Amino acid sequence: MIEFTDDNSENSGSFVPTDLGQSSLINIPNRPPTLVPDPQGATEMTPPLHNGDSSRVSFAPYSYNGYAEKDTYQGQKGPRSPRGSGHGTKEKSPLLGPRPDIDQSGLWNSFPDDPQFEGIVLACELAIEANVFPERIYQGSSGSYFVKNIEGKIIAVFKPKDEEPYGKLNPKWTKWMHKLCCPCCFGRSCLVPNQGYLSEAGASLVDEKLGLGVVPKTKVVRLASETFNYSAIDRAKARTKRNIYNRVPIVGKHFNRIGLPPKTGSFQLFVNGFKDADYWLRRFDNEALPESTAKKFQLMFERVVVLDYIIRNTDRGNDNWLIKYEPASTKPTSQNQNDEDDEWSVVENPEIAVAAIDNGLAFPYKHPDEWRAYPYHWAWLPQAKVPFSKDIQDLLLHNLEDSNFVQDLCDDILELFSHDKGFDRPTFEKQIAVMRGQIYNLIEALKKQMSPVDLVKMPVLTLHRRRHTIGRTRADSDNFMRSEPRRTPFFSWC
Repeated sequence: MIEFTDDNSENSGSFVPTDLGQSSLINIPNRPPTLVPDPQGATEMTPPLHNGDSSRVSFAPYSYNGYAEKDTYQGQKGPRSPRGSGHGTKEKSPLLGPRPDIDQSGLWNSFPDDPQFEGIVLACELAIEANVFPERIYQGSSGSYFVKNIEGKIIAVFKPKDEEPYGKLNPKWTKWMHKLCCPCCFGRSCLVPNQGYLSEAGASLVDEKLGLGVVPKTKVVRLASETFNYSAIDRAKARTKRNIYNRVPIVGKHFNRIGLPPKTGSFQLFVNGFKDADYWLRRFDNEALPESTAKKFQLMFERVVVLDYIIRNTDRGNDNWLIKYEPASTKPTSQNQNDEDDEWSVVENPEIAVAAIDNGLAFPYKHPDEWRAYPYHWAWLPQAKVPFSKDIQDLLLHNLEDSNFVQDLCDDILELFSHDKGFDRPTFEKQIAVMRGQIYNLIEALKKQMSPVDLVKMPVLTLHRRRHTIGRTRADSDNFMRSEPRRTPFFSWC
């Protein structure tokens, strides 16, 4: 019961899919064995490739994530995961405190619980080794990249942490001008600086936990590529180490890394056949959807609303969520031989799907209370005036009303966010307090069968967990302190 009171082993090979439609095997050094299921449901283990196989994959000494491959004789371990200096972040922000580097044990880009995703990441790494480099996306205000497989097909979008809108290596000059000319309006004061990659992965986590199914799977990975934006010093160091290794291998083999340093960032699977929501919404204004398709779209729209409201997305316009719509088609099934004009056909229902991308400006540590309100732009759509359906109530209410479920969700987000070198626990508790307040309002709106428009009109609040003292120790309690912002943004429409 929640009370509120007024006033957060080493192995030699792995099974990975080279073609995402089938299970196959590639012998990768120092990768744990991972069994990948076939999409049809069958699971097959293919015998390892032999040394005489012409299809065997060969690696340069710096093959895995740019790290040199050391000898493994006499019990010596293989390449170690990258480690930081442990001196915290260099970002000058009072919100970020020192934190040791993430994941001090094991290999990067290893996802034992999701072998299919791990196989996709490995396919990207193999493509980079084969000089199929990620391609920079020129739209947007940050450095983001289309990542390809070895055939050159786009399979993911990678957004490095240090190339975010206000990152030190952002290749887009517009944000540099913004910071230089308008320092008073620089950034969003309600967000933790340069945490967009965690916000992207956190939105995917919330989506998966609630069973919404609108966010393409996103996780935090590390990749290195010549097409990423590196400093001149990093590129010079990489060239020097590579030259030393080529000319004096006995010295070069002692380098921990040969090549450019890998970048940490969000890795989101690419979705095909989707267009900006704004494109299809304009079409839907002139061409009414069939009743069954309109009902399905309404349900998908409500899921986007729920996601954005829980994570308090401050950047949801109609250009950063996607719609896939395939109009109805007619398929002939049979023909009467006695009468050539007598033809039967089946009209298939249109297919529609939604994808919520660009979730990097979410999880604020306070509600917007200065110049801009950062409203949800879907609130002006006609679908937002329809009360929440019973389907969305059945999907969410029993979980959101369970305090243990909400706490598990908060713990999962904590585990994700604590990977950042600048992680600060008090600031994270404020982020969770905002999310708990959003969940509380959402529960009330679902119970009363309110519409998304009514939901966004509800007074925003935060729920801070009370702490009590037992002897000389302080412990969290199941009671929460409810509070509301003391001021509102100056502009409510932007």
